[in-house]
Amino acid sequence: MVECDNKSANMLAQETAQLEEQLQAWGEVILVGDRVLRWEKAWFPAALMGATSVLFLLIYYLDPSVLTGLSSTVMLLCLSDYLVPTLAPRVFGSNKWTTEQQQRFHEICGNLMKMQRRVLGWWRRLCTLKEDKPKMYFASVISSLLVVAWIGQQVHNLFLAYVIVSFLLLLPGLNQHGVLSKYACMAKREINKLLKHKEKKNE
Repeated sequence: MVECDNKSANMLAQETAQLEEQLQAWGEVILVGDRVLRWEKAWFPAALMGATSVLFLLIYYLDPSVLTGLSSTVMLLCLSDYLVPTLAPRVFGSNKWTTEQQQRFHEICGNLMKMQRRVLGWWRRLCTLKEDKPKMYFASVISSLLVVAWIGQQVHNLFLAYVIVSFLLLLPGLNQHGVLSKYACMAKREINKLLKHKEKKNE
């Protein structure tokens, strides 16, 4: 068991080091994005929501086709991939890269690799469920997809995308400032109260 944990930790360290090497050119940009997503300043959430709202209003106004939207997104990604490594050292200055920044960059890469492992773990669990309990797998997947399809039918596509993107952008800051844990504890307390109330009624 200890050997498996050591192997897993070593593999995670190797994968994190590889990711750090791949993203080194984006280091300064990633650190700035990390500060914004974690709400290091009080106005960052408002700036995030403002930028997201402007982007989605622009999409709504232009109303591009799927092909145009896809090609524009890929074009912006290609331009970013070419320009960011070239311009980032000039904008931020390579001499400003400190040990503290390197440590934070290492933590971000480690967190990304852990997230990737979690997603792969969920996928493996789903595959295991399909093999071990195919009826349960079929029922849960079909019912989940039906719920998602119903939500998609009730809510406008662009508004739904706006809500999802906004939530994902605000999620790191909500987590950092303890908002999620606070409301999760409140929800647990309420659920426990309801369960106790039902138990008393049954008695």
